[in-house]
Amino acid sequence: MKLLHFKKFNEVGIGLLTKKGILDIKSAGEEFKEEFPDDLDDLIKNVKLLEKIKELEEKVSNYSSLYLREEDLEFLPVILNPEKIICVGANYLKHAIEGDFEIAKHPVLFNKYNNALAAHNQEIEIPKGSKEIDYEGELVIVIGKEGKDIEERDGLDYVFGYSIGNDLTDRELQRRSTQWMLGKSLDKFGPIGPYVVTREEIDPSKLKIETRVNGELRQSSTTEDMIFNCETIVSYISKYITLKPGDLIFTGTPEGVILGYPKEKQIWLKPGDKIEVTIEKIGTLINTLK
Repeated sequence: MKLLHFKKFNEVGIGLLTKKGILDIKSAGEEFKEEFPDDLDDLIKNVKLLEKIKELEEKVSNYSSLYLREEDLEFLPVILNPEKIICVGANYLKHAIEGDFEIAKHPVLFNKYNNALAAHNQEIEIPKGSKEIDYEGELVIVIGKEGKDIEERDGLDYVFGYSIGNDLTDRELQRRSTQWMLGKSLDKFGPIGPYVVTREEIDPSKLKIETRVNGELRQSSTTEDMIFNCETIVSYISKYITLKPGDLIFTGTPEGVILGYPKEKQIWLKPGDKIEVTIEKIGTLINTLK
């Protein structure tokens, strides 16, 4: 099941991607006098409603007015107000090697904040004075239920679904201190989307991930190159931080970032550049810089 947020008359709409287009879940529910949450943040807290959405899709299959064209939508981030945005650094073996990072014995964690959230197709402004902007295509975990001290074997049971993220980074700001927060959490520097795919549809350990800049392939790998897989990441974080429904975990990026190029070949992102992050079975997240 592929779910999304979109803007509808200055309000939040919940959509379901189908073969017929995007089903407007709230409008479809009203047609059959059924109530659904206002956003996915609330839906995640009541996952039993996913079955109702499946039933609703069958009921409205002949109601063409309830389906929207994907190209007509203004997307919103798939999660609007996560309590936490936790990121894992240097989590792909080849990326750790290209960045000259020590291979970590434990997941390297840092944070973004809600101000960093942006949507599919949203333009992202480069801050004044920033000259070393880099991309990082990533698989994003969306937590589905509260968890503390989760056993590794149970890690995926706490996942609601998966999305695509781009951990945009100002490398100069990242280098200013041993703490990466400033370079990672600039406004709109954490786009996610276009969909969140429910966990039963995806094996997160074997997904192809690619990043293109202006159509040129820059990153191409699979999640099999992760040093710490998704269940390990969820378990490790939960030993120290209670995970809550809607929390986002950026799981790291593969090799091919600009930082990994020889210095004479580092051409940083600039206004007008179009970045596309594609992950198998999820879709493509697209953003343009300005």
